[in-house]
Amino acid sequence: MAATGRLKRWGITLPLHQIPIAQQRDIVAGLADLGYTDAWSSEVNAADAFTPLALASQWAPQLRLGTAIAPVYTRGPATLAMSAATMAGLAPGRFVLGIGTSSPAVVEQWNGLRLDQPYQRARDTLRFLRAALAGEKVTEQYETFTVRGFRLDPAPPSPPPLALAALRPGMIRLAAAEADGVITNWLSPADVPQVRAVAGPEPELIARVFVCPTPDAATARGIGRRLIASYLTVPVYAAFHAWLGRGDALAPMQAAWAAGERTQALALIADEVVDDLIVHGSPATCRARIAEYHAQGLDTPVIMIIPAPGVDPAQAVKDLGRAD
Repeated sequence: MAATGRLKRWGITLPLHQIPIAQQRDIVAGLADLGYTDAWSSEVNAADAFTPLALASQWAPQLRLGTAIAPVYTRGPATLAMSAATMAGLAPGRFVLGIGTSSPAVVEQWNGLRLDQPYQRARDTLRFLRAALAGEKVTEQYETFTVRGFRLDPAPPSPPPLALAALRPGMIRLAAAEADGVITNWLSPADVPQVRAVAGPEPELIARVFVCPTPDAATARGIGRRLIASYLTVPVYAAFHAWLGRGDALAPMQAAWAAGERTQALALIADEVVDDLIVHGSPATCRARIAEYHAQGLDTPVIMIIPAPGVDPAQAVKDLGRAD
């Protein structure tokens, strides 16, 4: 995860929707031959962040693997360190620990915890993980938690790089200063330079890219509108898009959503907004659009295949492999 000039990577999100994890072995084993360099997990309300990567570490030893993201509230600091050390042992030199604060729904509504001081919690977790994954015995009173006498046994011979999920300038600067990579989400190719300008040239810039591989634009936009409404009404994402300059375009939708007018909210999302944030079209069109992220300064696009009627996820993986 070095400076500009590094490899332009091509990632996929695992596990795929609609296929049981145990049945994805052959798909994962073939990813490198299709041009994929990376497989990244997610953790919301389906698979956890680590189990799919543990399987992929054995099914596809050529791939780099990463969590995007493992939440820092729902997993304690020592638990995160142990999970990262396990993955570093399964995939030596091929694992990146991506962490983030997640969302109020995940942290508070589903896990009964308080999501407070997110900047400080992310900073403290990065500092703890640096020390713990280097094999140090950690006894430290951080601002948001205290650790007494924790040491990994054993620590990984080569500590994995750390990446931090970041949406706005403060967190992006924290990631640039204390992590090795910046993970972002819900941005268009044209938004990448604004994030890169804050991050600077050194950190790897990683983004999940939502891809609905269907030539049926109306269907793709309908699916995209539902996703956009569910995410970009969350305050942190609303603030992110206001910073990116999309605040006025999203404000009518957000107001209708807050008023409980969900159908009206969807109708108020312009086609241009959907087309900015959701990649859709033929496989060739989708690959070309994903390549635009590279051209704008993104190092690692991580494709998230969005299920659509008539789209076979396994075939979509093949179709979206990097052609070059």
